[in-house]
Amino acid sequence: MKANIILIILCAAVLSACAGKPKEPPQASTQSAQVMYQQAKDVLDSGLYNRAIELLREVESRHPFGPVARQVQLDLIFAYYQSGNVPQALASIDRFIRLNPNQPDLDYVYYMRGMSNLKTDENTFQEFFGVDRADRDLSSTRQAFEDFKILVTNYPDSKYSDTAKRRMVEIKDTLARHELLVADYYLRRGAYLAAANRGKYVVEYFRDSPLVEQALEVMVESYGQLGLTKLRDDSYQVLKLNFPDNQRF
Repeated sequence: MKANIILIILCAAVLSACAGKPKEPPQASTQSAQVMYQQAKDVLDSGLYNRAIELLREVESRHPFGPVARQVQLDLIFAYYQSGNVPQALASIDRFIRLNPNQPDLDYVYYMRGMSNLKTDENTFQEFFGVDRADRDLSSTRQAFEDFKILVTNYPDSKYSDTAKRRMVEIKDTLARHELLVADYYLRRGAYLAAANRGKYVVEYFRDSPLVEQALEVMVESYGQLGLTKLRDDSYQVLKLNFPDNQRF
């Protein structure tokens, strides 16, 4: 009987000690997050993006509020982008912006959103062979322009600002070419008013583009075909004033 009592007391003491023991001390948890993140970062830096995504997601899952949580989210954005998983990159970007509206890294996040939206409209095969793809759907390219605009406007001193400005110039040129390709399509089908409107859009919204000369040519031809003499003459005057060496008219 006495032996049973002693055994019960010993078991209770052991259970009490186990219940009071933390599963993982805070310091050990922090160290574990740092170690796991560094391993993932090393893989990311080596260019093994899919494997890095696996490791980063594991860190995020095990330490969602740890000291490296925000950096893990940023690295996941980069890894998704580099791996070609643009939809997941954009989803991660939108999530980061929603959860971190005042973080100092938002300039980078908006830059990556612009780059990701640009990548959505890319076609490596056609670009490799030099095919002009300005006639494709450009909704993502237009969104990229807005992303870079947010970056340049809200974070003018960002180290990404100059690159974003250059990207915006390139995008404007692509959008202008898109409008002129559509205008040419309308011209060849006799839809002269639609063609003139496309040319007018380029003149109004891309006035610093070298393609304005071609847009004015479209307007002169279209208005002439429609018998709109005054609009044709006005467009011609603007064309010759700004491009006196124009050879077409």
